[in-house]
Amino acid sequence: MPAHSPLFASLAALLLLSGCGGAAPPAADPPLYGSAVVGGFDLVDTSGAQVTDADFAGKYQMVYFGYAYCPDVCPFDVARMMQGYEAFAQDNPEVAADVQPIFITIDPERDTPEVVGEFIGNFPGGLIGLTGSPEQVEAAAANYFAYYSKLEPNAEGGYLMDHSRSGYLVDREGQPMALLPVEQSGEAVAAELEKWVR
Repeated sequence: MPAHSPLFASLAALLLLSGCGGAAPPAADPPLYGSAVVGGFDLVDTSGAQVTDADFAGKYQMVYFGYAYCPDVCPFDVARMMQGYEAFAQDNPEVAADVQPIFITIDPERDTPEVVGEFIGNFPGGLIGLTGSPEQVEAAAANYFAYYSKLEPNAEGGYLMDHSRSGYLVDREGQPMALLPVEQSGEAVAAELEKWVR
């Protein structure tokens, strides 16, 4: 192959680039870039203070929509999300300091700041819990295309919520990047963080 051929030049450039240090960037853009999932919220935390997505500017966010009275799915999904975060943090402590896990309720009728505080207290430190008015929660869920619906109450007045169970990874600029496989395992969540968080 002649040294001046275009193919030789391309191969040489590729070899030079592969010799540069540091982690290789992802092969493609994050899957949620350019999608209708825009992110953003204006809610309150467990102390009743207003919190918006702008408060996390410069940080990655791991966002999950669920509810404290959820009898099965939500506790396990949040546990897997936090297991994934903890595993990622062990291998990447400096970058993990810039990742904020967030739980957002889809049941503001029952999930007061106090109730949300009790719920997130069941998980490792670092998880933030948010609630708000029905209108605030509806707006936040719409920004993430997160589905939820209140089911018919039982005779005692108790009820369940039907909802999507996706976790979302949000970049430092507040743009959703990818879905977190919280329904799979902590290892799967950690692998997704490894793929995108830099």
